[in-house]
Amino acid sequence: MGSVRGPALHFAAWTGSEKIGKNSNGLMTVSHRRKKENNSVLRMIDLSDLQWRNESTWQMRRDLVISYSCRNAKAPALESGNFNACFCGNWLLKKKAEEVAAFLNGRCIFLVGMMGCGKSTVGKILSEVLGYSFVDSDRYVEQSLGGTPVAQIFEQCGENFFREYESEALRKLSTIPQQVVATGGGAVVRSINWKYMRQGITVFLDVPLDALARRIAAVGTDSRPLLSFEPGDPYTMAFRGLFILSKKRAEAYANADATVSLQHMMANLGLEDISDVTPTAIAMEVLEQIENLQERSNGMSARMFP
Repeated sequence: MGSVRGPALHFAAWTGSEKIGKNSNGLMTVSHRRKKENNSVLRMIDLSDLQWRNESTWQMRRDLVISYSCRNAKAPALESGNFNACFCGNWLLKKKAEEVAAFLNGRCIFLVGMMGCGKSTVGKILSEVLGYSFVDSDRYVEQSLGGTPVAQIFEQCGENFFREYESEALRKLSTIPQQVVATGGGAVVRSINWKYMRQGITVFLDVPLDALARRIAAVGTDSRPLLSFEPGDPYTMAFRGLFILSKKRAEAYANADATVSLQHMMANLGLEDISDVTPTAIAMEVLEQIENLQERSNGMSARMFP
């Protein structure tokens, strides 16, 4: 995503037009053309190839896509209709959260993924729409050790010391309902942590290493103890470290109950860059994936008890 964006949608001076219909297979389609007021940017988002499960789901996706044009502005452009699109997108996210809440039944959501993938940003959005509490497990460990930063814990006490406290944090957090927990990137490597996280639902935020390296290079690696290398090009150093870590953790991340791939989201929505996938859209995809778990669970029950 280039850099982690905040969860709030902003309103841009975009104008747009859209064409809604069905393709030759009878699937719902929408093409949204948008351009800046100075006509310097023109983009077509064509969603005609997506397999919408139903018209309601299509409508949610449509409004979220249109809300992409509501970012990076200093003031709302009420006359363009973008205010309504953004409001509708947020309302639909809340509506989806209400539908998923029944399946969750108070269970926690544990977000897992590499450092910089947006677990905290997305987690805060999810906690707000679900009415859950949000907890960052790294911050939880820091507080339990008197506010000592993670980087300092690694430097003074070593990684194993930190991992022990991390496991204890996850054990405690797993006993408290209605929480969205953003875990540390390496939490998945210890099998005992999966025992705790299995008390809830785990979702892997899968972001390409290139995008992660660009994010981390932009803000520095001072708070990333596992990316402490000799001086050099920040992007190259970050990418090298992330590549090594991802090779060690890939199999563990695959254990998650659901995966949200930003690469797939970008392609499906016809976007040109990972940074165009907003945290709000990612939160919606998380809820969609959890809803898919519910459908698969119901399908299994139907087959077992016809």
